[in-house]
Order: sequence, then C-alpha cells, then structure tokens
Amino acid sequence: MTTTEVPRSIDARGMPCPGPLMSLIGAIREGSVDDVIEVLSSDEGSKTDIPAWVQKAGHDLVDVVMDDGFARFIVRKAR
Repeated sequence: MTTTEVPRSIDARGMPCPGPLMSLIGAIREGSVDDVIEVLSSDEGSKTDIPAWVQKAGHDLVDVVMDDGFARFIVRKAR
C-alpha cells in the first residue's frame, strides 16, 4: 500500500512516546468504520505500543512497513 492510497496520514516522526499512539487514537475517534489511517513514527516504543493498542481496541493492523529510520503503520478502523 502506498501513501497515495491512504486517505489520512499522520506524520509523527520525531514525536516522543506516547505522541504517535495518541495521534492515532484521536484519528480513529474522528474517523468512520473502514477508514484507513497511516501513522509514520520514528519512536521505538511505537513498534510495540501501536500494534498492541490496535489489537486491544479491536481495529485492524493492515501493515507495518519499516522505512529508513521510521515505521509506517497502516490501520483500518473496524468499529
């Protein structure tokens, strides 16, 4: 999946934990079911925090792509 296919992208690179996760939670709350949100994060904690929260909250982690110095999390709002 490329960035152009993702309707909402949050660039949280350089933001310390829990910023990237909080940004994702805010976007999920604002979104509708089946919305796809991308989060770009350079924070190491996001690699575990975001997938754990997505599973706990009942949404879908579509993909995690490791890029140069950051991770790209693709999340679909499921409920």
